[in-house]
Amino acid sequence: MTTTVVAGNPKPGSRTLDAATSLATALTGSAPDHVVDVVTLGAGLLGWGDDAVEAAVETVAASDLVIVASPTFKATYTGILKLFLDQFATGDGLRDVTAVPLMLGAGPAHAMAPDLLLKPVLVELGATCPAPGLYLLDSTYTTDTRIADYAERWSAAIGSTVRTEAR
Repeated sequence: MTTTVVAGNPKPGSRTLDAATSLATALTGSAPDHVVDVVTLGAGLLGWGDDAVEAAVETVAASDLVIVASPTFKATYTGILKLFLDQFATGDGLRDVTAVPLMLGAGPAHAMAPDLLLKPVLVELGATCPAPGLYLLDSTYTTDTRIADYAERWSAAIGSTVRTEAR
């Protein structure tokens, strides 16, 4: 199984990236195979045909499990994540990929954002999202048990949709 983390935070090496990596590890028992810290793709996200962006898109599309993470900005996911997701073909850009939407925020007011805002985009791109998204408080995700609790509750459902045969 190939696991990839996509972090759509405008700050490289962010808490969003850390939380997504922790979730991938909790769900699979090992570190993710690939990490796409979207901000590092830079201006290539603003157009089409950038080699680094195309390579990142191919990596994500070839993955079996993808954790797609964003901080909560203006009650939704970030524009930089939107620019990256726009690089995928509608309907089948994430075909055969199981995705988990993850968002972090300062308070509980946007706890439904992963399911209401990020999950529909992933499904529109062809991903399978078999479990609820996960919302974490950015100030407590390293000390609370929410990632472990989520993995315990949903890893079987998520694992049952992950494609196991070679692509």
